[in-house]
Amino acid sequence: MLKSIFYVALGSAIGGVCRYLLQQAIQRRVLVNFPYGTMVVNILGCFVIGIVFGLAARGNVLSPMARLFLATGICGGFTTFSSFMLENYSLMNDGAVMNAFLYVALSLFVGYVATIAGIWVMKLV
Repeated sequence: MLKSIFYVALGSAIGGVCRYLLQQAIQRRVLVNFPYGTMVVNILGCFVIGIVFGLAARGNVLSPMARLFLATGICGGFTTFSSFMLENYSLMNDGAVMNAFLYVALSLFVGYVATIAGIWVMKLV
C-alpha cells in the first residue's frame, strides 16, 4: 500500500508541476479573458489518459504500479477539474455567460474526442 501511495504521490507532483507550467505558458500568450490554459491542459490530459488506458488494455505493457503512476498520479495531478469548475463560476459571476457555456462545451466535447483519439492511437501502434 505504501508503495502505491508513493507512486501516486510522485506522479501527482510531476503532473501538478507540468500542469502549472503549461497552463501559465499558454495563458501568458493569450490576451483574452478565457481560460485557454486550463482547457488545453484538460484536453491533453484526456488524450494522455486515453493512451495509458490503451496501453493497459493490451495486458502486459504496463504494470499495475505503472498504471497508478501514469493514470492516477501524473494524469490526476495534471488535469484540473476543480480549476475548471472554479473558472466557470468566475466566468458566470463576471457575466461572461456565453464564454462559460463555450468553455464547458468545448472542454467536454474536445476532451471526450481526445480520450477516444488516445485509445485509437494505441490500437494502431
